[in-house]
Amino acid sequence: MNQNTTQFLTLVRREILRFVRRPYNTFLPPIITNALYFSVFGVILGSRIGEIAGVSYLQFVLPGLVVLGAISDSFENASFTIFHGRWNDYIQAVLTSPMSNRSMVAAYVSASALRGVVTSLLIVGVGLIFTSVPVANPVYLVSFLLVITTLFGGLGVIGGLWASDFDYLTVMNQFILRPLVFFGAVFYSLEVLPAFWRNISLLNPMVYMVNGVRYGMIGVTEIDPNTSLAVLTGTTVVVLSIDYVLFRRGYGLAE
Repeated sequence: MNQNTTQFLTLVRREILRFVRRPYNTFLPPIITNALYFSVFGVILGSRIGEIAGVSYLQFVLPGLVVLGAISDSFENASFTIFHGRWNDYIQAVLTSPMSNRSMVAAYVSASALRGVVTSLLIVGVGLIFTSVPVANPVYLVSFLLVITTLFGGLGVIGGLWASDFDYLTVMNQFILRPLVFFGAVFYSLEVLPAFWRNISLLNPMVYMVNGVRYGMIGVTEIDPNTSLAVLTGTTVVVLSIDYVLFRRGYGLAE
């Protein structure tokens, strides 16, 4: 094992331990929140709505809730650890190490993506209490989850470098990301929308993520999954490249 690999794995391990050691703050909230979602939207409303696209309403909304949890936690993990490290100056210990900028970005994003994936699995576990959870296209499901969590881990790095206060992180997560997901066809099908609003919805990138995961889980989608996956993968590469450039230039890292 060469020096770069050892340094990368050390930073990844530190970042993983940071959120694993505080499960009540990192994993318990999405479990409780999604239990409430399933109870209200799946059990109470679902019994009145019936089936959508040939599956129960609860199975229809489950992929969207998985996406919501995955992107929220992967973004939050990266943005918080970067900003908190800047705030308390301990990120300087990483910056002054012989690690390359590429390895630093990869470590922060990898740990954040892992947290997003773990959160997704926890949400699926909660869903199993209320309904069966099919996996129609496992390759697509895994691919979309990995791309989505990596993408938002990369966006979280940008957010952590840009933020000048903790409130900035809250605004980005609660008032930008979450509303986009809620309007991303999580709780409804695009087919029920008038043509104008359906076309407007297609401008929301979350629609493609939700439909991609939905296709992986229940085999239902309103958008070509191959096109969605290709676009999301390309976007992820661009975001990671921006992360690397920002680290190399020291943006937000040096006063």
